[in-house]
Amino acid sequence: MTGSITQEDHWQGLSEKVVAARPYVRGWLYCVAFLVFAMVLVGGATRLTDSGLSITEWKPIHGAIPPLSVEAWQEEFEKYKQIPEYEQVNKGMSLDEFKTIFWWEWGHRQLGRFIGLAFFVPMMIFWLSGRLSRPIKPRVLILFVLGGLQGAIGWWMVASGLSERVDVSQYRLAVHLTLACVIFVALLWVARGYRSVDEVPECVSADRHLWPFAIVLGLLLVQIFFGALVAGTHAGKTYNTWPLMDGSFIPDLIYDSVPAWLSAFEDLMTIQFNHRMMAYILLAVGLLAALRLMRDGFGASMRAMVIAFKAGLVVQVILGILTLLFVVPLGLALAHQAGAIFLLAVATFLVRDLKDN
Repeated sequence: MTGSITQEDHWQGLSEKVVAARPYVRGWLYCVAFLVFAMVLVGGATRLTDSGLSITEWKPIHGAIPPLSVEAWQEEFEKYKQIPEYEQVNKGMSLDEFKTIFWWEWGHRQLGRFIGLAFFVPMMIFWLSGRLSRPIKPRVLILFVLGGLQGAIGWWMVASGLSERVDVSQYRLAVHLTLACVIFVALLWVARGYRSVDEVPECVSADRHLWPFAIVLGLLLVQIFFGALVAGTHAGKTYNTWPLMDGSFIPDLIYDSVPAWLSAFEDLMTIQFNHRMMAYILLAVGLLAALRLMRDGFGASMRAMVIAFKAGLVVQVILGILTLLFVVPLGLALAHQAGAIFLLAVATFLVRDLKDN
């Protein structure tokens, strides 16, 4: 039972204080993971509304205070007018229109600051009060470093669109989103693993299913990277038909760049094609892995999680198709992004539970 000292705890030499704090440490990590989930959605909305370049400076502390006067708003607006996006895309926009995109980017950055505090302050309280076990300490430190790196990469991404481009680099956007998802997975992984043996769903044949679901988890991260390239190039607003693309299932002009590999990152047709094909691969591999575990009598305790994964996978494919057909409306696009993070969470739980058996 959570909070009691088990045989495992005695074996590891954990103190009563560490054992009693275990559910609170898990709750803290799950809360931070939820905030990262929210951050991904706010970041998606920031991208979809073309708001990411509205704040042209990186002020980690001072930047937490938004403009509070007409003069301050005008100053921010004048800074925005100096970048190519204003000159080539938004020239002539009003101050009120600028405020709309400003608030999206400011909210994104502010949530990032809040996540940093929500992670660092409890970490120090748990650490200094002796409520963290020795094995978890390096893991939370790595998570903290990854969070700081993510903030730096966020600015590195924004900086790519301030001088010569009218948008951020799709390469940097893909790195930024993928790292956010890696941090999300790592938070859930550490939290899920911080429990006693009797809290792990039992599956005697876990070894048979661990690698298939680990592969699914890896494919999900690759697909999210591909999705970021689609978002970064607005490739989802082209070839808005399904199941055919440009009149055929496999278009003739994919990978037509020189060198060919460059098409995967810069050619709109190839970028969208890769995202589509990975969706089909994920659907097939994911459903096969889920069906295999569902039919295993030893995996009964994981049945509910597997059903959630199967349902989420099918819904996610449908959301992707609808997002494409309706030319990326904000609501559908965010639902599609949320679906990806949901699948990432369920796949992480399944892999962790199978590993801990």
